[in-house]
Amino acid sequence: MPRFPLASFRPSVWGLRCPRGRPRSQPLSTQSEIPGTAISRRNREAKQKRLREKQTALQAGQAGKSQSHAEPSKVWSPKEIVLYEVPTEPGEKKDVSRPLPPAYSPRFVEAAWYPWWVREGFFKPEYQAKLPQATGKTFSMCIPPPNVTGSLHIGHALTVSIQDALVRWHRMRGDQVLWVPGTDHAGIATQAVVEKQLWKERGVRRHELSREDFLRAVWQWKEAKGGEICEQLRVLGASLDWGRECFTMDAGSSAAVTEAFVRLHNAGLLYRNCQLVNWSCALKSAISDIEVESRPLTGRTELRLPGCPTPVSFGLLVSVAFPVEGESDAEVVVGTTRPETLPGDVAVAVHPDDPRYAHLHGRQLQHPLTGQLLPLITDSAVQPHVGTGAVKVTPAHSAADAEMGTRHGLSPLSVIAEDGTMTSLCGDWLQGLNRFVARDKIVCALRDWGLLRGLQEHPMVLPICSRSGDVVEYLLKSQWFVRCQEMGDRAAQAVQSGSLQLCPSFHHKSWQHWFAHIGDWCISRQLWWGHQIPAYQIVGDHVEGDCWVVGRSEAEAREVAAERTGRPAAELVLERDPDVLDTWFSSALFPFSALGWPREVLLHSMVRDRQGRKMSKSLGNVLDPRDIISGVELQELQAKLRDGNLDPGELAIASAAQKKDFPHGIPECGTDALRFTLCSHGVLGGDVHLSVSEVLSCRHFCNKIWNALRFVLNALGANFVPQPVKELSPSSPMDAWILSRLAFAAHECERGFLNQELSLVTHTLHHFWLHDLCDVYLEAVKPVLSHRPCPPDPPQVLFSCADVGLRLLAPLMPFLAEELWQRLPPRPGGPPSPSICVAPYPSAHSLEPWHQPELEQHFSRVQEAVQVLRSLRATYQLTKARPQVLVRISEPAEQGLFQAFLEPLGTLSRCGAVGLLPPDTAAPSGWAQASLGDSVQILMELQGLVDPQSQLPRLTAQRQKLQKQLDSLLAKATSEGEAERQQRLSSLRLELSRLNQAASHLQQLIDKAPITREP
Repeated sequence: MPRFPLASFRPSVWGLRCPRGRPRSQPLSTQSEIPGTAISRRNREAKQKRLREKQTALQAGQAGKSQSHAEPSKVWSPKEIVLYEVPTEPGEKKDVSRPLPPAYSPRFVEAAWYPWWVREGFFKPEYQAKLPQATGKTFSMCIPPPNVTGSLHIGHALTVSIQDALVRWHRMRGDQVLWVPGTDHAGIATQAVVEKQLWKERGVRRHELSREDFLRAVWQWKEAKGGEICEQLRVLGASLDWGRECFTMDAGSSAAVTEAFVRLHNAGLLYRNCQLVNWSCALKSAISDIEVESRPLTGRTELRLPGCPTPVSFGLLVSVAFPVEGESDAEVVVGTTRPETLPGDVAVAVHPDDPRYAHLHGRQLQHPLTGQLLPLITDSAVQPHVGTGAVKVTPAHSAADAEMGTRHGLSPLSVIAEDGTMTSLCGDWLQGLNRFVARDKIVCALRDWGLLRGLQEHPMVLPICSRSGDVVEYLLKSQWFVRCQEMGDRAAQAVQSGSLQLCPSFHHKSWQHWFAHIGDWCISRQLWWGHQIPAYQIVGDHVEGDCWVVGRSEAEAREVAAERTGRPAAELVLERDPDVLDTWFSSALFPFSALGWPREVLLHSMVRDRQGRKMSKSLGNVLDPRDIISGVELQELQAKLRDGNLDPGELAIASAAQKKDFPHGIPECGTDALRFTLCSHGVLGGDVHLSVSEVLSCRHFCNKIWNALRFVLNALGANFVPQPVKELSPSSPMDAWILSRLAFAAHECERGFLNQELSLVTHTLHHFWLHDLCDVYLEAVKPVLSHRPCPPDPPQVLFSCADVGLRLLAPLMPFLAEELWQRLPPRPGGPPSPSICVAPYPSAHSLEPWHQPELEQHFSRVQEAVQVLRSLRATYQLTKARPQVLVRISEPAEQGLFQAFLEPLGTLSRCGAVGLLPPDTAAPSGWAQASLGDSVQILMELQGLVDPQSQLPRLTAQRQKLQKQLDSLLAKATSEGEAERQQRLSSLRLELSRLNQAASHLQQLIDKAPITREP
């Protein structure tokens, strides 16, 4: 297929509307997790509980306070699962002619849309260039390539949610968007998977096959199984251009890798040397620093390691005596947690200023195992206050010792082989033994020879290979290394000069620190799967030592070798390095090979659990996004732990933590809820502390939107025809208010996307949909819609709120937005967009005529009056009655303000008729009163609606309880938490004042009640 030229894209950063038909009567398929009667009963009980809680909050004067959508919801119950079962071929458009289910169900909503988006080509820049709103600008980005063997983790979900939101917004606003998908060949992981498969299915090991046969098996596995991670990206709704999918082992990527290696070598930035590397004996390969996990141990700890038949003890300090030569009673004692490296000791070092050893400077010590003489050297790197102040020097197996050995001209002795066994330098009694078996044998020998001076628990940090679970060894190996300091300086300078932008900018300090302390990078890996290093060794008697040449091909390398040796190219024998490059060498090149040099880098946060802990299998707090999307029972979560590689102690801790955090498992939340929740955190700030309850709360938010659209569609009716936006001019203050709030939401969303502050976008959308639209406007407009004939403006306003609101929401909740938007009738006056993902994103400029900040400010006063009236209703327990209300206003300017909103004031406060009381008119007798500032007084009818004889004792009991709390708090004289204490005192005094006033009103009703005399 034709490919869009990548060079035309600016690499900015590292996402047929059917007319509403007559609903058909075919029922939707439902799948219930518990019997329907139980669900109904539980729903009723839950609703009653929420009503009681809300009433209590109102009595405490807390009604109407906005709650964040991220507030944890601790209780959840199984929801009815609705499935989309209309026969729909992959890529065919979903049938939206049928009625919406009564409640939001993620499985119903997320079915069928993604294959249709892909087939229609909505994610291709070629399609976007034809959009009516096309801007001519470009926006390009590549996905950080996930491992081809991997599965989604919550970090992937965060990255994809952020990237897709930005991509979809740029696409909707009319930019040509290119989001390149790709996967990483994952050298170590893929080779391990295929090796296990070969052993399981064919009973053969890798080395029993030729390299070519093994690589053929890997490619076969990749074609059969390697697409699973991409399917998971589709589940997340990632709007990638799949026609441009890349793989780091593709011909194009491979050529870029070879080119980079050759150029770096020719520039002197890549070299071969024999030096210490991180070595995994289980993998028999070097690994990177990032693949080494530092596991802190507080004392003796037993671990099961690959290749060891029994557990191995760590966290023990072995004290060993090195006799002083020529003095039978003199010795130097050193401590080590790695006695297996004793055969590789070439010296003992002390600090030059340590007086304990001043008399031994320049003396020789006897090796405790071999009796060979070792020098006692002095070096300022030794810490005299740690242990005995003397340390053994093993340059071949310790980075610090290697530096010390270089300073003192000591020759290293490699005593541990690639497979973790002891080498011939250890002697016949140790040669060939596993290093940890040799450890026990060495300690026993020291004890037998009288040179063991102690064995005690000792805290330490153990380096563990994250790939194999084995303890990392430090071995001297001839490998290829990248000189990173010069390139690091250039990367730091690029940010300093502004040629490369970091977003957010506070990462500058970390960026500079990272590159100021960067070391050289070992890029050799002893694998078969990967990019074989394009380096060749010249072999033959005419070559002295190791002589290597580099070339894009063997022919090019042969020409280089001929020039270097002065011999004819045809006579030379070249042997290619069998090693492959570190996977990250190619992954790091992925953005450049796909898009060129970036101008902006977006750095987002790390996802942690709700307690701020890093997610770890051993803690049992790992969240699999697929479990959050689809839901999972506790038993399955526990089974995943048991199938892992945790030791029994870690498994017990993780299992207990899982039971505590997810006693009922994880509820089905859906993709949209997960995406919205992840983006709602300040991803440009600190780490994201994620909990399942947040995502579940967001699912409830989805249900709120769902119900709002069902209400809107019902209000519009089958024959509704939308007006063009420019013709919509609301005559009602409430209609004007909600359109103003909609315009403000569009402005804030645009600001959030432009500044890449997605938390601002989510907060804005949550507030508009939940509070402005659902809690206020829909409630206020219900009586208006019941008028006959119905006024023409409210349906048009409802349609605009739904249409614009869903388009604002689409980049973050693409499935829900598409499902609902497709059911709206198209606006006249232009070609309809086939999908919301290519519909124009609402711009702040186009909606500016609707924005009326002064009107919003006026209505905020009305909303304050609503909260006062709701609080009064709660105080007097007016659950069903609709009392009359009077508003007395002393400021003339505010009279017109309230006059315009009298009907919504009564509706929203659940009261009856609302009128204005002239400021010079006395308040009617028997009405409750409350002040709204200095200029507004709210009066609510009580006569005949409450029983003061029964209500007064209740209020008296409440007042007594609050007074006790106030007295107790006043009696506590403490400086700790003084601000919170004062806030609590103020709240209690305010509540007492309110109850005193209510009690006074009730007493007045009692006093003025007619006295009934007995005949």
